[in-house]
Amino acid sequence: MKITFLGAVRKVTGSCFHLSVNGLQFLVDCGMHQGLNSDALNRKPFPFDSKAIDVVFLTHAHIDHTGLVPRLVREGFRGKIITTAA
Repeated sequence: MKITFLGAVRKVTGSCFHLSVNGLQFLVDCGMHQGLNSDALNRKPFPFDSKAIDVVFLTHAHIDHTGLVPRLVREGFRGKIITTAA
């Protein structure tokens, strides 16, 4: 298993963790950055192929955990999204 911390590192917003396990790829959250330099951070290319992600797990429905999901889909994500009921 490989875990890469992509967001919410040394700050609160932009939560995103990439996991690679036995040839499958997962994201835990795909959140939007907020605050200083947020526009540039939210437009920064994903460091993974969106089409290769199998499952996205969303921890909860805050924009800093879910805000970049529409972009992920625009860039080719077609996997499952798993989250709690509203």
